[in-house]
Amino acid sequence: MAEFALLEKGAALQKEMGRRIKKLRLLQERTIEDLANASGLSKSMISKIENNKAIPSVAALVNIASALGVAVSDILETDETLAAEYTSGLEALESLAATGKGYNIFPFASKYHKKKMQPFLFVARKGEVVEHAVSHQGEEFIYVLEGVLRFRLEHTEYELKEGDSIYFNSVESHGIMPVTDEVVYLDVFV
Repeated sequence: MAEFALLEKGAALQKEMGRRIKKLRLLQERTIEDLANASGLSKSMISKIENNKAIPSVAALVNIASALGVAVSDILETDETLAAEYTSGLEALESLAATGKGYNIFPFASKYHKKKMQPFLFVARKGEVVEHAVSHQGEEFIYVLEGVLRFRLEHTEYELKEGDSIYFNSVESHGIMPVTDEVVYLDVFV
């Protein structure tokens, strides 16, 4: 039952992201090819995202938002305005959405408008994460909640354990790989 709820919530997140990206692109009178070229993604990937067949990685989401000239929050947020948004830990864990890179994410505060940062909960499992490196505009802060991960920033590698953190310029090429069977971490994008 919990697995079904997880899939349902992940599908709802995927549908909303795709719908908002398409809406923003059409409002700007841009083609899928325009957005693909500006974001560094393929036309096929943009089409899959807009048609709810793929969830973009966080780096891809940042690149799409940048190409559209909007904040990531404009793609993730709903249309209602809130003074504060509470999320229970259970809700976050049950609403994780799988990405193409092999980790699962939950965007906190998706209903809170005009935020200056975008916090995400990440859950990555050893053997599921695809070796990768990403680069995008902004800064990031990672804080490990459980487990151990290997973090590479350009040519430097760090091993982050529970309670460890790193703050960095996300224009620098970076990527993570779980060391323990599962690692749970908070990643805040600015």
